[in-house]
Amino acid sequence: MKPPPRDWPRIASAVFYEEPAVAIPWLCKAFGFKCRLKIEGGEGVIVHSELVLEGGVIMVAGTRPTSRPDDTYPRSPRQIGGANTQTLFVYVDDADAHCEQARASGAAILYEPQTTDYGEGYWADRSYQAKDLEGHHWWFAQRISG
Repeated sequence: MKPPPRDWPRIASAVFYEEPAVAIPWLCKAFGFKCRLKIEGGEGVIVHSELVLEGGVIMVAGTRPTSRPDDTYPRSPRQIGGANTQTLFVYVDDADAHCEQARASGAAILYEPQTTDYGEGYWADRSYQAKDLEGHHWWFAQRISG
């Protein structure tokens, strides 16, 4: 197997928003991502973007249909009654400080920071869960031991 492109992890997720032009700066402010690429189409539509955080990459784009049939184009949770179809998981250096930054930026904190010890031979993490401005769920964790 050939290695992934330089500066790309082996796996990355794409997250879709009704308003990606609003979501991108919000994700940077609330969760600490940096925008390394943003491709705009006509009328200010975000066709593709890449946000990075400590070696991880997520792609952010809009939910507007392109050449795909309506039943296959991606949707934001806001477009489907708030249903959560995926949860993104990210390791951070300080879960408590990260949670406060997210809260101050308007993220809904669904699960306050808590330490979970998975037992001998495993590890302990301190983590919290947040919901972003369009309803995507995010878990952020800090490795405590293991």
